[in-house]
Amino acid sequence: MVPASRSNPVPTYRFAPSPTGRLHLGHALSALLNEAAARQNNGRFLLRIEDIDQGRSTEENVAGILQDLRWLGLQWEEPVRQQSRHMADYGDALARLQHQGLVYPAFLSRGEVREQITVAEASGLKWPRDPDGVPLYPTAERFLTDAVRTAKMAEPHAWRLNMDAALQVAGALTWTETGAGPGGETGTIRADPAAWGDIVIARKEIPTSYNLAVVVDDALQGITTVLRGRDLFHATSVQRLLQVLLGLPEPVYHHHRLILDEGGRKLSKSIGSQSLNALRQAGMSPTDIRHILGIG
Repeated sequence: MVPASRSNPVPTYRFAPSPTGRLHLGHALSALLNEAAARQNNGRFLLRIEDIDQGRSTEENVAGILQDLRWLGLQWEEPVRQQSRHMADYGDALARLQHQGLVYPAFLSRGEVREQITVAEASGLKWPRDPDGVPLYPTAERFLTDAVRTAKMAEPHAWRLNMDAALQVAGALTWTETGAGPGGETGTIRADPAAWGDIVIARKEIPTSYNLAVVVDDALQGITTVLRGRDLFHATSVQRLLQVLLGLPEPVYHHHRLILDEGGRKLSKSIGSQSLNALRQAGMSPTDIRHILGIG
């Protein structure tokens, strides 16, 4: 049984897929574990559609997600929160960070960032990378003058968190882990948001990012335990930082095992992992899915 938050008497869990494709076995495991934890703890099970990526999200995929989850036998509270309909909530959070002077507009294109990295590494410097292996964003734009920023604001840009300034405000951070990280980490975990550098908080055309939206949503929905795949373990550091900066409540975190393919890769829409819909069309039942996942 996954314990609920110490501060909220109503254990509340959520499954929050992105409608950029159909669900696969990894999604099914997470959804089923959340629903089971809510039931075992006499709590609430919520569904959230994380569709801030309007370029890739479709209503057809939203309908497919609902169809897959109902086929598995899951029931959730209505209404379903759909992020694209709540941009004002994220805009308010962005404005709070702007008011604190913790974010800055960043104008470099991906090509310009690659060029800076190439030049630096050619001179013998080792460019820092985040836990996913992605090079950190250069930090020189933290120090642009107000006049320069104002002149450039019509250009494409993102709002990035000044990580050094944010950490000075937040101080040392931890979270409570009742599952396990990639290395078996559990218990009280020391957060390391600095490993991610100056993360994107929002973009010119979208007033949010995944990390900002998820902490705002979890707070507004009263989520007490975030139960999700182990691939998001390290991202928890950034989310704990944003929770502190925005004065949001801290949930308990529980990261569960991943479902891997025959090559040892995490199941993913991007690599074409077989969908639940395809398995259903092949004749599998919800009971078959549970047996495949090892949850009976």
